[in-house]
Amino acid sequence: MSRRATLAGLAAAVVATAGASHAPAGAVPAPQGPPRRPATAPTGTPITRTDPVLGPHVTVFDPSMPVGDIQATLDAAFAQQETAQFGSGRFAFLFKPGHYQDLDVNIGYYTHVAGLGRSPDDVDITGWVRVEADWFDGNATHNFWRATENLSVTPWDGYNRYAVSQAAPIRRVHIRGEMPLWNGYDGWASGGFLADSKVDRVVSGSQQQWLTRNSELGEWAGSVWNMVFVGVEGAPPHHFPDPSHTVVETTPWVREKPYLYLDGDDYAVFVPDARQDSRGTTWADGPTPGTSLPLSAFHVAHEGDDAASMNAALAEGRHLMITPGVHRIDQTLEITHPGTVVLGLGMATLIPEGGVDAIHVADVDGVQLAGLLVDAGEGGSRVLIEVGEEGSTARHQENPIHLHDVFCRIGGAHPGSAEVSLLVHAHDTVIDHVWLWRGDHGEGVGWDVNTARNGLVVNGDHVTGYGLFVEHYQGHQVIWNGDHGRTYFYQCELPYDPPDQAAWMNGDEQGWTAYVVAEGTTAHTAYGLGVYSLMLEDAHITTERAIATPAGDGFDFTSMVIVSLGQLGIINHVINDLGGPAGPGLNDGIFYLESN
Repeated sequence: MSRRATLAGLAAAVVATAGASHAPAGAVPAPQGPPRRPATAPTGTPITRTDPVLGPHVTVFDPSMPVGDIQATLDAAFAQQETAQFGSGRFAFLFKPGHYQDLDVNIGYYTHVAGLGRSPDDVDITGWVRVEADWFDGNATHNFWRATENLSVTPWDGYNRYAVSQAAPIRRVHIRGEMPLWNGYDGWASGGFLADSKVDRVVSGSQQQWLTRNSELGEWAGSVWNMVFVGVEGAPPHHFPDPSHTVVETTPWVREKPYLYLDGDDYAVFVPDARQDSRGTTWADGPTPGTSLPLSAFHVAHEGDDAASMNAALAEGRHLMITPGVHRIDQTLEITHPGTVVLGLGMATLIPEGGVDAIHVADVDGVQLAGLLVDAGEGGSRVLIEVGEEGSTARHQENPIHLHDVFCRIGGAHPGSAEVSLLVHAHDTVIDHVWLWRGDHGEGVGWDVNTARNGLVVNGDHVTGYGLFVEHYQGHQVIWNGDHGRTYFYQCELPYDPPDQAAWMNGDEQGWTAYVVAEGTTAHTAYGLGVYSLMLEDAHITTERAIATPAGDGFDFTSMVIVSLGQLGIINHVINDLGGPAGPGLNDGIFYLESN
């Protein structure tokens, strides 16, 4: 049994109970077991032709195609990807504008499903665009690395299930029905991220935590530990901890993720305008405002292309699109021009080889890095992604660097190591959904194998994070040295695998704090932080505190929770010396703190 499966089993009772206890009166549970397609659903032959521009792992559908052939194509990919957690397959399925009747889009690992319209309603699918956990006995805590964006769904039976955990973003979707976020009565889940979307009703069920940003909800039902809503029309009332709903009325500053679309008959990438103090979607009152970039302005990299060709294009000032595949790079990708867009499709994966860093973004305005998985190589990188220059004083408040759906992985698919996954020097950077993960299961994992000190280190001032998922690093998970930082949702699991307390010490202090705001800073704001401990080698391995800040009035933390999963592992305090403990026989393994 994998460690995350162990986690699910240990946490089953508390998760299931919490999910049920916070559901409103009259709430209907998600249907149990796999849904069945209507008997009238057509069958056909898989489509073998792929897009000549976007490469062999991208399939573009048109409403004029036989729906049975589209379904057969999707089914063939899902059969390959349903259980391929650490496989090499990468797929993007793109839908041209129009209506698609009776389609079941079941999304497996490393699969990206997207519409090619300017707005989500330009692509309408009657059927399902769904994620299930049937392959893992209803446990969705392994449903990672997939994405859905820029389309609308009218579900067959009124339900469109999306049972996911980390690194499975939903962006720019319109669900005309109910979206359960877990597999039903018997399942657990550990997500998740929803942005720029409209959903009639969400039932979170056993989802342990979730961030919804800049969306419109008809209704939200349920909570477990940490549900956060930022700039959401129709969000439930703020109430913490029972139910654990944290509501921030407006989003201070964000630019939505760039997306591929059809401008007439030609591919283009749309870059949405930034918004300040915003609520709701970008497309509620018409097409999203922003700028269109023709695909001719991009270097389109395919699997097998080398880093030198990508760097040559970037040096010329071209944008970069990285198509689905596993891309091994022997040079750091150097992004030096202001306004450069680097957009991955189909969970495009970069593996740095020979100890190089994967990506370096210069200290310039307006770069956008989106839709990428960086998988540490065996050579041992200093850092996987570095943003800005150490010691820079340049401000970017009018046009910040953005990272959208950028994921780092160390171990799991193969042995790998990196000291730091994401290092941010540039002031004003916006981090819009990341999962930084030192692997706890798979290949090449172990305390002395996939070594990694820190997940996120922020040196820049005025940096904002929406949806920071950081797990299992061997030192501090997050170190925030910059001033005036802001975090809206943080989820962290401490490492499962310290062999004993001696291996989990920060000098004389027990354990490494999960979220550290450095001494010398004067202000920091954070909403919705959950830190969990599951010490598999010794249930009494202790972490002194989950969060640490300097003393002073400028540090405002709202809605915090510590959890000892299965009551394996002890966390003594929530923040500084406040709150706690949680552990074996201590507060039933969970402690909430409304504020510091």
